Amino acid sequence: MKNNLAIIALESFHEQGKKVNEILCKWRNADNFMISCKCPRFSSGEAKGIISESIRDKDLYIMVDVCNSSLRYKMDGEYNRMSPDDHYQDLKRIIAACNGKASRITVVMPFLYESRQHRKTGRESLDCAIMLKELEFMGVNSIVTFDAHDPRMSNVLPLMGLENVSPALQFTQGLLTEYEDIQIDSDHLMFIAPDEGATERVVFLASVYGVNIGMFYKRRDYANIIDGVNPIIAHDFCGGDLDGMDAIVVDDMIASGGSIVDVCRQIKERGARRIFIFSTFGLFTNGFAKLDKAYEEGLFDRIFTTNLVYQKKELLEKEYYYSINMNRYIAAIIDTLNKHEPMQPLVKPEKRIRETIRNYKSV
Repeated sequence: MKNNLAIIALESFHEQGKKVNEILCKWRNADNFMISCKCPRFSSGEAKGIISESIRDKDLYIMVDVCNSSLRYKMDGEYNRMSPDDHYQDLKRIIAACNGKASRITVVMPFLYESRQHRKTGRESLDCAIMLKELEFMGVNSIVTFDAHDPRMSNVLPLMGLENVSPALQFTQGLLTEYEDIQIDSDHLMFIAPDEGATERVVFLASVYGVNIGMFYKRRDYANIIDGVNPIIAHDFCGGDLDGMDAIVVDDMIASGGSIVDVCRQIKERGARRIFIFSTFGLFTNGFAKLDKAYEEGLFDRIFTTNLVYQKKELLEKEYYYSINMNRYIAAIIDTLNKHEPMQPLVKPEKRIRETIRNYKSV
């Protein structure tokens, strides 16, 4: 088969991109698949996208982390921090620089841009859908994302591929590697959804593990909007007895950390033995003070998040933090798509999770 694979990693995902490239080169006995790019800016803050070599007839994979808050650019003599909007604009610039010459373009966007604005109520924008239609218009053939806030966003693109990948396998491997005394049965373990939006993830994991679920629902103050959302008044629990059980709270992201701390407190008050948190994206937008205090109070035992988004150095030093490395899985996804092989075993890896659990129980 003609080797037409090419990878572009924007600055926001450059370090992970290099590692993904190294993995693919090792698997395929190749020297390099990476094509360098840059988005230089004028003093006004305007920019342009540049790629270093031809991508004609290439199966191209462009990787971007729209949540990377560590990058800055100079505008009018001062430095601005790059926002998700800036990262998304740079992605479009690089796609435009391809000039339609690639045979196929796949965007690997682990955190789906504007996925929190996935539905409209009243007179407001529907940003995630607009983004998806823009990429379709620009000639993108497929999008790979992880644990989308609302998987129904794929309905925006009925004739285009949107692979919504679950990192449930990697979370399982991480937990069962770190802890040798997890009893995987309905008498000792429960998966818990911190809100109704997380229910689908929790049902999937609980079904594979063969345990029960619990769910919190958020009571909100719909008369007010603070920081773009209706503030949460309380979390109410629906579920069975938690006394003496291990609980795993599963969500797509941790932003400020306030909700997850409140949920953990209520679980602990119901007698849970240990509390583990699975969150695909650890944004920690308000720092770590709330989580540090909650950990000191014994409200949770471990937080597992992935390296699919930028990880602050301070986070990596936390005693309670476990980083799930997804570089090899991204490489497997690119390898599978490039070979036109089925994606289902990677999107929802049920069989491998069951196998991991069987092996854990047999030891």
